[in-house]
Amino acid sequence: MRFTDGPSVHCDVQIEADVPQVWELVTDIHLPARLSPELQRVAWLDGANRPLVGARFEGYNRHLQLGQWRTVSHVVELDEQRVFAWAVTDADGRYGEPTLDPAKSMASWRYELKAGGEGTRLRQSTLIGPGRSGVTLALDRWPDREEEIIAFRMKELRAGMAATLDGIKALAEAGG
Repeated sequence: MRFTDGPSVHCDVQIEADVPQVWELVTDIHLPARLSPELQRVAWLDGANRPLVGARFEGYNRHLQLGQWRTVSHVVELDEQRVFAWAVTDADGRYGEPTLDPAKSMASWRYELKAGGEGTRLRQSTLIGPGRSGVTLALDRWPDREEEIIAFRMKELRAGMAATLDGIKALAEAGG
């Protein structure tokens, strides 16, 4: 896969809990910081305290090769108990020109929930780009290794999503 293809990855889990209960967990922006190997902490910005389209939150991340950095995410889609999506921007210019424009996001993330079986089917997905990120820094340095770099990052993201979804499943099935 090439960067211009819009690399993406997703993970799914079946949760033995109803949609409203799972929705409460996935829209708690603080929860992934407890479950993710990369996201360390988050905080709402601009007086927001819950997901609404246009609301923003900052995230602090850590990666073995890239160190630590801050992002600002923008809630771009919210369909109650179905979809929660946000675009991650490089507000501090860690990877290029600083931007708060969701159209120039480093990545876009999304949760999708569907009632089914004995509970809820939950999908978490991400799309890398189109803006600059750690992936584009690596591609600048090693353009001849593009497919390898993207495959490695997709593998990392898939592992992080699996950890997050397993944590959400455990919490939901334990009653919250």
